[in-house]
Amino acid sequence: MRAFTAAAVQVAPRPDVLTRAVVKENIAHAARWVTRCVETTGAELVVLPESVTTGFTPGLAATELWDLIDSVPGPQCDPLLGLARDLGIHLVWGSYERGAERGVVHNSAVLAGPGGDVLGVYRKTHPFGPELASRGGWVTPGDQVTVVETPLGRIGMLICFDGDYPELARIQAVRGAEVICRPSALLRSADLWELTCRARAYDNHVYVVGANATGSDPGGVLYFGNSLIVTPGAEVVARGASQESWVSARLDPERALASLTPGSSVPQVFDHLRDRNLALVRRYADDLVRPARTSFPHG
Repeated sequence: MRAFTAAAVQVAPRPDVLTRAVVKENIAHAARWVTRCVETTGAELVVLPESVTTGFTPGLAATELWDLIDSVPGPQCDPLLGLARDLGIHLVWGSYERGAERGVVHNSAVLAGPGGDVLGVYRKTHPFGPELASRGGWVTPGDQVTVVETPLGRIGMLICFDGDYPELARIQAVRGAEVICRPSALLRSADLWELTCRARAYDNHVYVVGANATGSDPGGVLYFGNSLIVTPGAEVVARGASQESWVSARLDPERALASLTPGSSVPQVFDHLRDRNLALVRRYADDLVRPARTSFPHG
């Protein structure tokens, strides 16, 4: 990884009933914000929120949403691929993606490179309960982990609720991820958003760039922004407010773990990846894949 500036841009989708025209305007709106951000900050990696092209809650059945969206790559990707090329940046955005059969919709994150091509696609593996097609929602889970080698460094992706699951970020880190991008439309609290971003960064000694939606979506759901950039030592070095905006920070591998705590003279001496007790993990590996549930009553 080399040093570079990263940014998280939080924008609001149009709250209108979804049509192709609304999707087109959402894409154009996001592109305008990305352009302003890059012109101001010089960011070489920009992350947009989850489902930025439509809003998280689409207000449509899975078959109707499938008819409205495109595959990746596809026509709805082209403006953002062109934007990445024109600005010479790496760009991550969240978008619903048309699956192989009508009604199969993935909640995806796309990584575009400065050549205007798709470098990687990640399909959300842990959809939030109500979005799951199996629970009456609209999303079919993915089943792959994505880590992409880029000139900036190795970039992993997870989406919103995925960040609650330590195993997913750990697999990416073991596969070499140095930066994990987290497009989100988080529906819980700002405390949980910060907690999970910082924990995944600290667990795995990776940078986390989390872009969270703001405004309201076609389903009338409200989002709180608070986009974050977190260092491998769990320091929040950029924090957004609730309105449309961006945050940016310099990611420097030489300073990522320079001290035990930010600004301290005490050096960082441990490595959560190197220092894992792999013998213990192997001994209890079956427990990691055994079905389980909390013992506490919940909704």
